[in-house]
Amino acid sequence: MQAANRTEIFETLPVHQAVCKQILPAVISQMIALIYNLADTYFVGMLNDPRQTAAITIAAPSFVMLTAISNLFGVGGASAIARSLGKKQILRAKQISSVSFWYGLVSACFFSLLFFLLSRPILFLCGATEETYTLTWGYAKYVVIIGGPFSVMNTLLANLIRAEGNAALASFGVSLGGVINIFLDPLFVLPRFLGYGAIGAGMATALSNGLSTGFFLISIYRLPKNTVICLQPNHLRLAKIHLKSILSVGFPSAIQYGLTVVAIAAQAKFVSHYATEAVAALGIVKKLDQLPLYFSIGVSSGLLPLLAYNYAAGNQIRRQQSFRFGCMISFSFSLLCFGCYEIFAPQLAALFISDAKTIAYSAAFLRRMVTAMPMMSLCYPMIIQFQAMGKAKESLITSILRKGVLDIPLLFFMDHLMPLYGCMWVQPIVDSISLVVAGLLYFRLKQNTFLS
Repeated sequence: MQAANRTEIFETLPVHQAVCKQILPAVISQMIALIYNLADTYFVGMLNDPRQTAAITIAAPSFVMLTAISNLFGVGGASAIARSLGKKQILRAKQISSVSFWYGLVSACFFSLLFFLLSRPILFLCGATEETYTLTWGYAKYVVIIGGPFSVMNTLLANLIRAEGNAALASFGVSLGGVINIFLDPLFVLPRFLGYGAIGAGMATALSNGLSTGFFLISIYRLPKNTVICLQPNHLRLAKIHLKSILSVGFPSAIQYGLTVVAIAAQAKFVSHYATEAVAALGIVKKLDQLPLYFSIGVSSGLLPLLAYNYAAGNQIRRQQSFRFGCMISFSFSLLCFGCYEIFAPQLAALFISDAKTIAYSAAFLRRMVTAMPMMSLCYPMIIQFQAMGKAKESLITSILRKGVLDIPLLFFMDHLMPLYGCMWVQPIVDSISLVVAGLLYFRLKQNTFLS
């Protein structure tokens, strides 16, 4: 990206325009990513076989773990790059991008290998049964083992490219993979074509992520010489210097997604004690719940470079204004989703499957879980702000509160209090607590530092 354009977005463009220019492409790419995630469940649901839909649900935690790896080096690297640019340290930004890329790639390959060796116990721990294991393994083989490194690189490279203000290119690359997946899903899943079912959905996801990663690599190779995105491995000799700044920010984000794996798996395990239709319903609700979640992630991802750059440059007023405007957008959309989901829960569930029992479970689950949306829409931007400022402790505390520390004990308590349906109240409770804690931590930072 041209240095003059980068400076204009981060320093001189009116705040509302700068925020929109950053978050709009990020939100669009997240929406397309959501559509292709929904496409898996939608086209598999057309088979009207709860076992197939349950297989995707059970494999979901392992797929989320890939996001944890990409965020470890993608979010951490993006924050470090943007802060370096705010201090006009161009060479340092290039070195950080190289270290983030190569360490992310090696970590992704290692995780895929580890999953291959331990897949059976992992999938049974996540809620697989003898009835659903074969389908779940077939889906996970393509999504996690074969396509895992591509999934990590796709998200990681998008974060690095967005860090220098090139949000449009990052959005196009992620969106390209999503669009390809949407077209491939019916071809691989439906009986009238190849008819591979849930396993075919995994094939489509792996192939689309591979093509998207290829696009990013070609684009980076063809970028102007003044870009800070550099993938040359010779910078790895400086890895020790830069890993601390990358991991200190990326680790809380990775922990949050890693603990999300535990929380999703635990919830699926609790639900699997009741009925296969309930597990399928949980998978459908998790897909629907992703609309406001992905929107909030898109807003937060777009905000991160803007917040990090201005924090490092000492322009705290512009940082605060950007953050508030981003939060307003995220919160407004979550309220819209909340209203629609409460009113149209059965109709939305029926879009994915025609099995009456699964629809009934889905509607009941959805109306409980959506009460978390308004709090969640503010939690993510708050965590991103801590990451942009390099405040690892605050980011870590908020992240682990939101996923992991409270979830498991509450699952036991709420399931005992309200069998099955109590599990759906856990996330609203956790998000409410996390938001209060995040607000208190930020208030303390404002009181004790130069942020005000």
